[in-house]
Amino acid sequence: MCDVYIYHYKTSNDPDRKDVLSTRPATLQAIKGRGEPVMESQIVVDHTELDADGFLAAPVGNGAHASDDIAAQIWSLEVRAASRDNEALASTDGIEQYMLSLESRELRKQARILKSRRAEITADGSSCRTDRKDSVRFEASLATE
Repeated sequence: MCDVYIYHYKTSNDPDRKDVLSTRPATLQAIKGRGEPVMESQIVVDHTELDADGFLAAPVGNGAHASDDIAAQIWSLEVRAASRDNEALASTDGIEQYMLSLESRELRKQARILKSRRAEITADGSSCRTDRKDSVRFEASLATE
């Protein structure tokens, strides 16, 4: 089990020289030399969710932006919960097994909550359809709602 912190980052690779925000978050090490990390965008993921360069390797969907973001968060929570389950099975320490089990249950609870939110967004039809690109204008909000 290895949780990793990843961040979106600002860069000015845009032809207009305006700051753009990355759509793929990465580790601080991967961001070095590419731009300035946006610390408020911190996300916790399992190390298995990163590619070899330190970027989030989550699948990119074609659905509504808010719904895609929530789906990626759900997937990440489930990967992290499974990682804790596997570590608990490998552990011989009863206390460690118990703590890992608690963490796994909490992560799965968070995933269930997000599944409910995603269902509400889909039912409301309030999310707009967007195409994913490598970068979006920095002025856009990081929030999914």
